[in-house]
Amino acid sequence: MAKTLILNIDRDDDFGRKAQVKSPIIGVQNNLDAANKLGLADAEDSDLNAIFFAISIYESLKKEEKDVEIATLCGNINVGVKSDQKLADQLDSVIKETNAQDAILISDGAEDEHILPIIQSRLKITSIQRVNVKQSKQIEDTYYRIIKLLDEDKVKKQFFLPIALILIVWAIFAIFGMAASGFGAILFTLGIYLLIRTFNSEKKVAVIWHEFRAGLLTGRPSFYTFILSIVIIAVSVFYAYNNTFNKDIPLVVLILKFLGAITWGIVAAGLLAAFGRVTDIYIREKKVLWSYWVVPFSLFGFGFIGSILFDTFGQVIGEYSKGNGFLIDPFYTLSFWGYITVGIIIVFIGAVSYHYIKEEFINEKYEADIEEQTQKMLKHHAK
Repeated sequence: MAKTLILNIDRDDDFGRKAQVKSPIIGVQNNLDAANKLGLADAEDSDLNAIFFAISIYESLKKEEKDVEIATLCGNINVGVKSDQKLADQLDSVIKETNAQDAILISDGAEDEHILPIIQSRLKITSIQRVNVKQSKQIEDTYYRIIKLLDEDKVKKQFFLPIALILIVWAIFAIFGMAASGFGAILFTLGIYLLIRTFNSEKKVAVIWHEFRAGLLTGRPSFYTFILSIVIIAVSVFYAYNNTFNKDIPLVVLILKFLGAITWGIVAAGLLAAFGRVTDIYIREKKVLWSYWVVPFSLFGFGFIGSILFDTFGQVIGEYSKGNGFLIDPFYTLSFWGYITVGIIIVFIGAVSYHYIKEEFINEKYEADIEEQTQKMLKHHAK
């Protein structure tokens, strides 16, 4: 006849912490003694109900002349990996001592049943008996499930991160005596957060944050050029705003003039950021990023063409709004075509030179890599 183990679980080690009882607790008399000690220490503990229920099942099966044994396993106050490892070790020792082949699990809540897979990997479970203190069953299970849910990293990021952002932004504005403006800043911050979540850009943001930290800790040139680029764009935006949005002209014209005013700021910031990136890669890997060759040409082309287009269209729409009709004269000026021509020439030079560099340097490197891999394969087959 197979021996059945009546197994009581105390995952957070109430017996050890409150009654100073060492576990595992094997045998009916030892479990009775442990129950009495815990009852004297804390008569309201739910583990007390569970151990007495386990003893009652043990006595009932004994009367039926079944081959049974009873044991109580205790984990650790830090419920989790440490607790479950301790329970697994105790279960192994109990099985070795009792030679049990199947088990009846006694549980006083969802938390104890969390280790069910650990028990099933060692014993066949023939029954699970739940012991519930009627007035606290739903509260305990709900509390445990909420705690487990909030302990997951995914839920933490989705639930706590927005709250943390709100508190931080509000605190910063409150410190500077701008609590009223803090509400607008909170809406702006949450808007950015929701945009990132909507477009699933969390990984991209994480990469940017990792690069930011690495640059700060290692003194990468790209870190400082990136900061300077942000400063240049911010200054350009404030300068453009102060020089355009204080004028009484149509909104479309304001926007076009604003874009024209920040064009060269964007060019300067882009050049600085690209220079820092190229320098960074060369210092770390002794490798030239030829793919960045076309960046300055594209940026200068954008600067010349974008600035004159924004300015010209702003001028044309401004005259149209005054009732002067749609004028095409601004498109026939020397400055308009001079800027357009210079921009196109710069972009053309960048495209042609990049095509030449791609064929001469990048393909050459690719062929060298193929040759190196081929040599390695030949050596491997020769062995």
